[in-house]
Amino acid sequence: MQHRRLGVRGAEVSRLALGTMTWSRDTSRDEAGRMLGAFVDAGGSLVDTAATYADGGSEAVVGSLLTGGFARDELQICTKAGVRRTPEGGVIDASRGALLDTLDASLARLATDHVDLWLVHAFDPVTPLEETMHALEVALSTGRARQVGVSNFPGWAMARAASVARDAVALAATQVEYSLLERGIEREVVPAAQAFGMGILAWSPLGRGVLTGKYAHGIPADSRAASDHLAGFVEPYLTPRAASVVTALATAADGLGRSVHEVALAWVRDAPGVACAIVGARTAEQLEPSLAAEDLVLPEPIRTALDDVTAPDIGYPERR
Repeated sequence: MQHRRLGVRGAEVSRLALGTMTWSRDTSRDEAGRMLGAFVDAGGSLVDTAATYADGGSEAVVGSLLTGGFARDELQICTKAGVRRTPEGGVIDASRGALLDTLDASLARLATDHVDLWLVHAFDPVTPLEETMHALEVALSTGRARQVGVSNFPGWAMARAASVARDAVALAATQVEYSLLERGIEREVVPAAQAFGMGILAWSPLGRGVLTGKYAHGIPADSRAASDHLAGFVEPYLTPRAASVVTALATAADGLGRSVHEVALAWVRDAPGVACAIVGARTAEQLEPSLAAEDLVLPEPIRTALDDVTAPDIGYPERR
């Protein structure tokens, strides 16, 4: 698997990351181990998790695998903090104390003394960005994180964070949703990331699973859309527009002799500014098409056609 530099100042990471959102909840430790083994065998190195994934269960599974046979120095671990669970639901809290306490708990679950990339999981409109960025500085200076960044920040907030942090903290990455069904980041996030030398980690590059084509004829019983806790995550993309994008992908895939899954992933992976695409799967079998896309380079006419079919609406002030 090819590796790319994470932004201007970041380390090199595999251009696919293994997402672990379902681990410990929908994916057992044994199945997670099979996935991680296939990923490492394919040359992958970056594993993405978060403190809130399965209420810490995902990190715990990663940690058990790190102490159960997988070499820590062969993997790069990315985790996130800044969202905490309450009885009423998730609460964004990017205060210094909350972030650092969460990081310490993450390190304990991950069974490691540092993470390779630590991200603020979401923009906190209440906590001053100076306080949030200071937490990242502390994580770097104490060796608990090798690199830092943000996740799900709007373009203006990401640019402001990078400006606030510039003297003490170099933000290596921004993690945002990006796919042929969600191209909103092209308006401001992509230009801001490029201006500040940040690499983009694209989550849900397969449109929350819709761009695999699995929902073309209904909702499979074993899919995320049929799950009690993930149905709401997928439902916004089960639309006629999404179906038309899948049809366009199918046409392209037929012409290339590849799968819809592979074409959709290759489009995101090689988009301008993207350092890495994060692929999640419930089983090792579901991971196989993502790994199979490694050698696929979309011909420019096909990329252009997919661009045209899925172009986001851009108006004032981005378009003049």
